[in-house]
Amino acid sequence: MEQTASRGIMFNIQKYSIHDGPGIRTLVFLKGCPLRCIWCCNPESQFAYPEFGFYPNRCIGCRACISACDRGAIRELKDGSKFVEQEKCVFGGKCSERCYAEALVLFGKYCTVEEVMKEIEADRPYYEKSGGGVTLSGGEPMLQANFACQLLQECQRRAIHTAIETSGYARWEKFEKLLPYADLVLYDIKHMDPTTHRKLTGVSNETILENARRIMRSGKKLIPRFPIVPGCNDTEENIVATGKFVTNELGLKEIHLLPYHRLGQTKYERLYKDYSLVEVKPFTHEQVNKFKKTLEGFGLNVQVGG
Repeated sequence: MEQTASRGIMFNIQKYSIHDGPGIRTLVFLKGCPLRCIWCCNPESQFAYPEFGFYPNRCIGCRACISACDRGAIRELKDGSKFVEQEKCVFGGKCSERCYAEALVLFGKYCTVEEVMKEIEADRPYYEKSGGGVTLSGGEPMLQANFACQLLQECQRRAIHTAIETSGYARWEKFEKLLPYADLVLYDIKHMDPTTHRKLTGVSNETILENARRIMRSGKKLIPRFPIVPGCNDTEENIVATGKFVTNELGLKEIHLLPYHRLGQTKYERLYKDYSLVEVKPFTHEQVNKFKKTLEGFGLNVQVGG
């Protein structure tokens, strides 16, 4: 759901990143996404409202979180873990602030443009020395287009390089709003078949592919990114179709190949959610090289990782 122009919701600010754009960057993760990718490594990003996560291995059983909550929203389960009843919670964050062991964590914080810019501005020397800047990620930045636009505008006003990382699934009007203030667009292409794309992500890919074409016609710099996942989109047919689309329809010579990893698996447990790919193993180095060579066969410069 779109937030007001001066206020948005984010779940993390990651500093000193050397991925998701050139140089040393600050990544601003906005909360909320219209897709439900079965391999999503940031499940805390999906809903555009605050959520609590619980780290049982950190909990020392002090019950400070329970005493801090005046809504009676926290229950202690038989195994000692804590469960937050969302319907009672007002997400004020008092319980997580009182959790000295950092076992109860609030994912999602409402903030103003000025508050985010204060975090961004603190690392200006790193941007200037490395050619870095700021990348808006998510979630999906287009879900908070007004807020994202104001952040990008303010960064450009201060001569800070800007990038957006997007699924591409949004009305074109939102892209039109943001593109003038983005120096770079990092664009996910998850599957070329619309039916399979819907099974894997919850939405079809027609809008995504058409928006990619329109961005290219606008003259904006775009780097396609291919998150490749075992048993999902790693067939020869799909890899070839992706290579053809990037070269023939987008006219590009570069693509980022993002192999599946399991780094997000424990986040599902903390959010009391099931992880559907628990039996799936990451690709071997040899498998990734094979995918890379297939894409290179289209004349593409393939970078493994973002």
